Amino acid sequence: MTKLYYGTKAIFALAMTRQEYNDYRGWDLPGDEEGLDPGFLVEYLDGGAKNHPDHDGYISWSPADVFARAYQPATAMSFGHAIAAMKDGAKVARAGWNGKGMWIALTPGSVVEARHARCGHVAAKRADELGDLEAEIELLPHIDMRAADGSLVIGWLASQTDMLADDWQIVP
Repeated sequence: MTKLYYGTKAIFALAMTRQEYNDYRGWDLPGDEEGLDPGFLVEYLDGGAKNHPDHDGYISWSPADVFARAYQPATAMSFGHAIAAMKDGAKVARAGWNGKGMWIALTPGSVVEARHARCGHVAAKRADELGDLEAEIELLPHIDMRAADGSLVIGWLASQTDMLADDWQIVP
């Protein structure tokens, strides 16, 4: 039985026809394939076994229509792909944002002592009452934003427009 899967991964890609890909690999084009089919040489960056001396990752060829349904350029991503990029450690921004230097990034979770957490003043007071000065507060992962004025907005929330936009890009 087949199952439906969704997936996102980072890749390098180079436009080339099926014939150009076969020539690059040193292969003969099978008689039942069309050499002029547009497509892409795809290099996977997720640790696949290297299969060509000029590439660090696994390479294959993808027809252009299949490629277009599966991948978005890192300069025009959906919010879902932007989230995946943040989970991989990237900072992202909307091309449509007006402020210079704005971006968002995923901040990993952490643990702080309750007495040092300003937001944990109730927890710290309770810890003192119980004599448990080592009480800790778990800060969960969240998205933060660097605003145009350089300040950091903790716990940024996406608008409906942000979530539906396809102009997300990775920020260097």
